[in-house]
Amino acid sequence: MSISNTYGQKIENLIELKSLSGNSIFSNLGKAYMAPAFEMEGYWVWGSSVVQDKDGMYHLYASRFPKSLPFHPGWMVASEIVHGISDTPQGPYTFSDVVLSSRGAQYWDGRSAHNPRILTYDGKYYLIYMGSTHPFEEPEYEELTLSSKWTIVARSNKRIGLAVSDSPYGPWRRFDQPILDTKPNTFYSFLTSNPSPVIQEDGSVIMIFKGRAYKNDNTHSNMALGIAYAENIEGTYKVLNNEEPIFNVEGQGEAEDPFLWKDHNGFHIIYKDHVGKFTGERGGGSMAHSRDGIFWIIDKDPKAYSRTVEWEDGSIRMQGQLERPFILFDKEGNPTHLFFATMDGPGGFENATRSWNMVIPLKK
Repeated sequence: MSISNTYGQKIENLIELKSLSGNSIFSNLGKAYMAPAFEMEGYWVWGSSVVQDKDGMYHLYASRFPKSLPFHPGWMVASEIVHGISDTPQGPYTFSDVVLSSRGAQYWDGRSAHNPRILTYDGKYYLIYMGSTHPFEEPEYEELTLSSKWTIVARSNKRIGLAVSDSPYGPWRRFDQPILDTKPNTFYSFLTSNPSPVIQEDGSVIMIFKGRAYKNDNTHSNMALGIAYAENIEGTYKVLNNEEPIFNVEGQGEAEDPFLWKDHNGFHIIYKDHVGKFTGERGGGSMAHSRDGIFWIIDKDPKAYSRTVEWEDGSIRMQGQLERPFILFDKEGNPTHLFFATMDGPGGFENATRSWNMVIPLKK
C-alpha cells in the first residue's frame, strides 16, 4: 500500500487498491457523481440520510448551519435539520423545508439538531438525531472557538433524540427528553452522539452510537462506539455489552460516524477511522461485522472507503474531509449508493470554503 502524508494519509494508487480489495464496499465503489447531492448557498451542510416514499420520491435529511459561524464548532450551537426531495437517488435534492430548528434553550435540543438518520416503520417516519443546548447569547464568528463557553457547554450537552411524523414532509413530533442520555461511570458519561439504528423484524431496535466519558481531571475521553437496544424505536434504550465500547479505543483507535445495517449474514458497520489505526488511513473508512450486534470482528480487509475519491470525470482527488457515510438500499435490500458529507480544501474544518453531500454509486 502506497501512503504519503498530507494532513492525513493519501492513497496514491486508489484504482489499483479498489481492484485488489476483498472488501465488499471498497471493491464495488463506482465513480462519484460530480454534482452535489445537496448544497445550500450561505450554509455549511453536512451528513445526510435518505428514504424513498411509497410514490417513488426520494427524501434527504441533512444538517445545515450558517456560514456566519465557523464550521467547527458552529454545528454544535446552530445546526438545524432540513429536508430535500429528488426523483433520483443521487439527486440533486431540492430544498423542501426545515424539519428541526432551534426551539429555545430550555429544551435538551433547543439550540442544535444534527446528524439525522431517517427510518420508516409501520407507516411512520422516524428521525433519530443528535441535539444540544446552551444558555448563552448567540456567538459572533470570532468568539466561537473550541475553548469558548458556547462549545464547552454545547459539547457536554450532546444527546440522542427522536422525532416522528406520518409524512416525510411533517409535521414532526419532537420528544422532550433524549432517548439515549448519558450515565455516570460509563464510556458515555460525557455525551452521546452519532446514532445509527436498525429496526428489526419484530420492531425492536439495535442502535450503534458514539460516546465520550468524563475523566478525573474533568476533561473528556476519546471517542468510542457502543451498542444500545430497545423493544421499539421510541425506547427505553439499554446499552449492551456490559456498557462497554465495542472496540478497544486505546488499542484500535478512535472510531466515529458509524453506519449500521443488517442482512441475512448479521450486522455490519462502516465507520470513520479517526486516527488511522484500523485501516492505515486517517479519516478513511473501516468495516466490521457481528452476528448478534454486540461482539464485533473487524473485516479481514477493513478499508471500506478512502478520503481519496475517483470522480465521474476521471479525476482522482483527496477530499478535505469525508464523513458521515450512509448507504441507500433498494427494495430487495441491495446497497446501491453511498452518501458522504464532504468539503474542499487541503484538510481540516478550518481550511474549507464549502461543504456538500456527495454520492458514490455501488457497482453491485
